[in-house]
Amino acid sequence: MKWRKLSAILLILSIFVTLTTTAGASESNYDRPSEMARGKEVTVKVMSFNIRHGVGMDGVLDLERIASVIRDSGADIVGLQEVDRHYSARSDFEDQAKKLAEALGMHYRYAANLDRDPLEPGGKRRQYGTAVLSKYPIIQSQNHLLSSFGAEQRGLLETTINVKGNHVQFYTTHLGLTLEQRLAQIDEILAITGQYDRTTIITGDFNADPASEEINLMKTLYQDGFSDQNDAYTFPANLPRVRIDYIFLSESAELLNKSTIPSLSSDHLPIIGDITLKREAPFNNGR
Repeated sequence: MKWRKLSAILLILSIFVTLTTTAGASESNYDRPSEMARGKEVTVKVMSFNIRHGVGMDGVLDLERIASVIRDSGADIVGLQEVDRHYSARSDFEDQAKKLAEALGMHYRYAANLDRDPLEPGGKRRQYGTAVLSKYPIIQSQNHLLSSFGAEQRGLLETTINVKGNHVQFYTTHLGLTLEQRLAQIDEILAITGQYDRTTIITGDFNADPASEEINLMKTLYQDGFSDQNDAYTFPANLPRVRIDYIFLSESAELLNKSTIPSLSSDHLPIIGDITLKREAPFNNGR
């Protein structure tokens, strides 16, 4: 009897020691996130491209040419302007953002700045606007309509993209044709984009040259990625003589290996560059 009691006591003690040791190890690992290995730096190639609904300088609609330019560039994230969705015969009523995303194997978000009724009852709405393509997951998006003073409606497409644990704010826009419109629109862009404390990239056709009042206003908060290449002209594509397409960056980022891409697939030349994201805390990816 005594032997049985002693065996039972020893068994209970053994179980208690095992459970205590296991619990202690688990809690210890959880409480030491600072000892986790830092993630490696990630370099992403970003592009801005006004595609003129896929019509090249030869007047031919050819969306595959646009896809080929993006594919050959190796771009990871792309801001597109002048993108049609079931808009009209000029683009064969296609959903151009979807078609490009499928051709390239990329995620996408589309933003309609013009949103018109179908030509026939029950048809698809006819839309024109901007889009973002990304090799990385797009975890949030929103289109902000900008003040346009009765002229063609403009907007700012906002996306949050998860680049291997880094949450990046990526935007694209296409500003108006008058100084009054652009100044008001940039004021709104600065207010919208300034709320995040993370890497921010703003791409687009700003319809303004680098010395303009509008671009100087943008530079109060963001870097012009091509500020040292003011001769990187983007329009018109067959004889570029003005720089109106931009990649703006938050102060913590830097645009490297930047260039325009010679192409007659649109009336604008695409611009591209590399941005290195530094992962400070891979275990804390929120705001």
